[in-house]
Amino acid sequence: MSRSGTTAVSVEATPKKAFATAVDWPGWSRSGKTEELALAALADYAPRYALVAVEAGLPFEPGDYEVVERTGGAGGTDFGVPSAITDLDRRAVDAAEAQRQTRLVEAAWTVFARVAAGAPEELRKGPRGGGRDRDKMVGHVIEAEGAYAREMGIKMTQPDPADPAAIALLRTAMTSVLHEPSDGSALAGRKWTTRYASRRIAWHALDHAWEMEDRSGPIVIPGTRR
Repeated sequence: MSRSGTTAVSVEATPKKAFATAVDWPGWSRSGKTEELALAALADYAPRYALVAVEAGLPFEPGDYEVVERTGGAGGTDFGVPSAITDLDRRAVDAAEAQRQTRLVEAAWTVFARVAAGAPEELRKGPRGGGRDRDKMVGHVIEAEGAYAREMGIKMTQPDPADPAAIALLRTAMTSVLHEPSDGSALAGRKWTTRYASRRIAWHALDHAWEMEDRSGPIVIPGTRR
């Protein structure tokens, strides 16, 4: 999708919030109050997403950012979820691209697991005292993936976050779906397409991995040293 030297971006926006999503890189999606702020956040997170690409064994050289699609936000946009299924999400996926996207989703899971393994159990609270601690965040990601699997037509028991074997079975079922070529139609006759499923799954894991990283360290007061 991207032209040489550019990073193709899709923007979904409401009057209150916008998401900028790198079209060819599942999981690389950031938000802001405006399109401009969302694009700036996307660029800021390029070095962090580079670790995902490395984990997937893929070259990653983001260039200039080019908005190639704009769409109105869906119900979850204002609540912090890139939830609009766009025309670009409905593009066909050949075998090579299905494999590439699956590798990036698996890499996002690996990055999340690595961050969780190194994070303290109690995470630094937000400015209003909110935010999940590590174990609850891990449980939230696994619970969400059970719901994502159902959107993909997978019928399995919700895994216990403390049961690695059950989690692995669920994720294997999910990647089996993502690994198949697609004509771009909705999975299992529902709403999600293969491309949307890949980016939503990877985004959720990475969004919480990066949150966990940011909340693992001490509060830094401007003008002081760590």
